[in-house]
Amino acid sequence: MKGNRFQGRSLRRQQGTETVEFAISATLLFLLLFGIIEFSVALFDKATLTNASREGARRGILFEPAPRDLVAEDNAIEQAIRDYAEQYLISLGGTAEMVIDIQRSDVNMPPGSEVTVTVDYPYQFLLLPSFLGTLGGVLELSSTTTMRAE
Repeated sequence: MKGNRFQGRSLRRQQGTETVEFAISATLLFLLLFGIIEFSVALFDKATLTNASREGARRGILFEPAPRDLVAEDNAIEQAIRDYAEQYLISLGGTAEMVIDIQRSDVNMPPGSEVTVTVDYPYQFLLLPSFLGTLGGVLELSSTTTMRAE
């Protein structure tokens, strides 16, 4: 009889421990899960920026008869990049502006000259901004593509 009484006290002291254990482990599990999702989206956006810079560089090496209009060509390169990024980029934190830089080795674009396109994009975290706030909350993604006119 005495053993049952002590057993009952022990059970009453343990009530709620499962809830506390679940709260601790679920918090860590959800933090890990959302971190995986967030960084997966960031990696996808990095691949998208790489492809967008390739599209821009490919547009930049197209043959244009003389006289060349560099402003119109730069606008066409930027539009090709923005069209690709708009179609595929996952922007969880809202719209962010890309910074596009276009460099040419020779403005006349003879065969063998190169076009270098650099795209910078500030990826804004959505799911973990307060956790990553100490790290800045923004991840700078960048992609550079160089193509040669042939």
